[in-house]
Amino acid sequence: AIIMNSRKYSNATFEEINHIVKAIVTLVDKCCVQGAPADCYDKGATDLSVKSCDPKSPFPKHPGIERCCIHKGLERKLCLADLKQPPKEFPTYLEQSNEELCEAFRKDPKLFSARFLYEYASNYAQAPLLVVANSTSNYISMAAACCTAKKSATCFVKQKLQRQPIHLLTVMSNRLCARYSYGEEKFKFSASIMFSQKVPSAEYKDIIPIVEQGTQVLAKCCSSLTDNCMESELSVHIKQVCKTLSTKDSRIAECCKKSHIDTIHCLHSLPAAEPISLPKLQLPTSNQFCKKGKNQEVEKYTFELARRNTKLPEVFIDKLHGSIVDVVKRCCISDNPSTCLDSKKVQLAEEINKYINEGKELCSEYNNYPFLTFKDRLTKTLSKKVSKLPSSKLDELVEQRANLASTCCITNAPPVYCKEKINEAIGKLCTQDQCLLQ
Repeated sequence: AIIMNSRKYSNATFEEINHIVKAIVTLVDKCCVQGAPADCYDKGATDLSVKSCDPKSPFPKHPGIERCCIHKGLERKLCLADLKQPPKEFPTYLEQSNEELCEAFRKDPKLFSARFLYEYASNYAQAPLLVVANSTSNYISMAAACCTAKKSATCFVKQKLQRQPIHLLTVMSNRLCARYSYGEEKFKFSASIMFSQKVPSAEYKDIIPIVEQGTQVLAKCCSSLTDNCMESELSVHIKQVCKTLSTKDSRIAECCKKSHIDTIHCLHSLPAAEPISLPKLQLPTSNQFCKKGKNQEVEKYTFELARRNTKLPEVFIDKLHGSIVDVVKRCCISDNPSTCLDSKKVQLAEEINKYINEGKELCSEYNNYPFLTFKDRLTKTLSKKVSKLPSSKLDELVEQRANLASTCCITNAPPVYCKEKINEAIGKLCTQDQCLLQ
C-alpha cells in the first residue's frame, strides 16, 4: 500500500501517504475477513472517496481531484482511482550513509522501512511496480542483515555490490518509462535525438528500427506485472542497439562490453559526441512537409539538425521541434501551403540558426567554465547584447540564463521544466514584428 500510493501521489508528503495507507489497511482488516458483510468493502470505499473530496482531508492532494468530486458513487471512485500525479522531474531521494541508516533502523525498524518505501517509490514512480517492490525489499533486507552484523562495514560492501544491478534497473526503467509516459511519439522522437547526438555517424534509417523496438519494450513492460519483463526485454533491445551502433562509434562498443543493464546506463550517460562533417542541411519542400499519411519530414529534419549540432542539449532540440511543427501545420492547412512555406523559409532558417547558436553558446560556456566564471562571462556577453538595460534588469536576466543553463545544459535534463525555462529565457529571435518560432 505504501509503494502503490507513493507512486500514485509522487509529490505527496510522508504524513499524507501515511494517512491514506492507514485508511486502506483498516478497510482491508475490516472487510477482507470471513463473515464480513457483503457490502462492507463497497461502503468503506465510498466513505474513503467522500473523505478524499473533503477540503480538510489529510489524504494526498491531487491536481484534477475537483472533476472527480462532482460525481458520486462508483463513478467518483473510478475517477479517483485513475488520478496520478506527474513524474518527479527533480529527484529528492538521497541514500543515507551506513551509520545514519543503521541508527534509524535500530531506533524504529518499522518507521525506517515505511519512510524508505515512501522515499524510494515516490522517486521511482514510473518504474514498473514489481521492479520497485524487488528493489525496496532487497534494500530493507540489506539493512536488517548489515545493521545487526558483527562486521557491519564488510557486510555493506558485499551487499551493495550485489544490490547494484537491481537498483540500476530501477533507475533506468524509471527514466525510460517517465519519458514514455509523455506519449509514444514523444518518446520515439526523444530517443532518436539522443542517438543522433551520441552517434552522429548513424543515419535516420539506422536509428528508427532500434527506436521502434525500444518503444515496444516500454509499451509492454512499463505497466507490466510480470516479474522480469523489463529486465528480459531490455536485454534483447540492448543486443539490437549494440549490433547496429557499436561498429559506428568506439564509445558505444566499450559500453556494449558490459552487462545489459550496465550497458544501457552507460549509453544514456555518454556525453554527446563531437560534431562530424556532414553536408549542409536544406529545409524540406512544402510537398515534403505537407504530404498526407505518416509524414516524418519534420522529425527527419530535426534529427538532422541534432546530428549537426550535437552539443545542443535534447531539451533545446525538443523545444525547437515543437516550434517548427507549429509553423509547418499552420502553412499545411492554409489555402496555398507552397506559397505560405516559401514566404517563411528565409525567416525560419534565420530564426533556427539564431536559436541554435544561442543555445550552443550558453551551454558551451556553462560546460567549459566553473560556475562563477560562467556567470561573469554571461554578464559581460549580455551587457553587450542589451547595453541599454538597467543594472537590476541585467542581473535578473543573468540569473534567469544561469538558472536555465545549470538545469537544462546537462545530460537527462527535466523536459517539462526546461521547456518552460527556455520559453522564458530565449525570447525574440527575429528582427521582424512577428517571430515564427514561439
